[in-house]
Amino acid sequence: MKNMHKAITFVVTFIAVNTVFASGPEHTTIEYAEKKGWALVWNDEFNGKDVDESKWGWEQNCWGGGNNELQCYTDRYKNSFVEDGKLIIRAHKETFRGLANNEESGNTEKRTLPYTSARLRTKGKGDWKYGRIEVRAKLPAGQGIWPAIWMLPTDFKYGIWAASGEIDIIEMVSQPVDKKNKEVHGTIHYGKEWPNNVFSGVSYTFEKSDPTTEFHTYAIEWADGEMRWYIDDHHYASQYASGWYSQIKNADDGWYNVEGSAPFNERFHLLLNVAVGGNWPGAPDETTKFPVQMEVDYVRVYSVLVRQHHSGLVPLRIAERSVTSGISRQKLSTSSLILISSKQISSMCLVTSPSHHL
Repeated sequence: MKNMHKAITFVVTFIAVNTVFASGPEHTTIEYAEKKGWALVWNDEFNGKDVDESKWGWEQNCWGGGNNELQCYTDRYKNSFVEDGKLIIRAHKETFRGLANNEESGNTEKRTLPYTSARLRTKGKGDWKYGRIEVRAKLPAGQGIWPAIWMLPTDFKYGIWAASGEIDIIEMVSQPVDKKNKEVHGTIHYGKEWPNNVFSGVSYTFEKSDPTTEFHTYAIEWADGEMRWYIDDHHYASQYASGWYSQIKNADDGWYNVEGSAPFNERFHLLLNVAVGGNWPGAPDETTKFPVQMEVDYVRVYSVLVRQHHSGLVPLRIAERSVTSGISRQKLSTSSLILISSKQISSMCLVTSPSHHL
């Protein structure tokens, strides 16, 4: 999500246009995941009276996320709270004054922005290397509205964004409320430090369901050298280490590629937020009705050694466990290349969509 559209010219990517059918309540249960070989290691079902501060912290600033966003993130109850077993992240149209930079910068300068919202994160309270990260949510729509479920590196081992990576489990950007076939995005960011970063990803179009009126389960399965994106347990995209990279400078000030599956071989933490405005979505207009909110039913993180696959057992290096190397990849369908907006960043990473459909 961060600094998403501040570099180079265009991206070549694949578009997955599939139908997500409700696969029944069974796929939302922990027992369902356990039967597939996953082991629950962290979760929040939001069954308490308030946000569990042993699992979540808040970013509090009016920085704009590096994207010229128009909201201030606060820890106020009106912007994030638990209600009826769900986490609510609510954006309001109201002026607010706060830090003009992120908290880590140490800069105490302040600024005023015309909207407020919340950005919760598990940093220092839930940090993972590999696994299945699963979030069931209902997303807000509207011009200038940008809900995101995503991950950032905890340690930034390979340098500042995006040399150390970013994983976007799902984003939805400026989708009109009455649009029938709403679109969401699953993306990774990598390469060099900004502004020489790149990204690659897949857009998914809902044909017979609406992610703003119904809950859907958004997930990634993240192994050493491979990432898989899912909606309601439907595998719709994969990316591999053969297509991503992290490039840093050596002692002679020359660039080199870090070995292995960097930058996605280090700890990451989860973020949930609703941004307002910014370079990608543009500003809200007269059609945008506030407040808007994202509802989160649950967040679950699983680890696994092996799991069943239609072609047999798939060994995954998950949660720091040593298992057989090599990952069985699905038979891939031919997808059409298209050019996305000239605002977006140049990338040529391998992105694939599975051939099977629901």
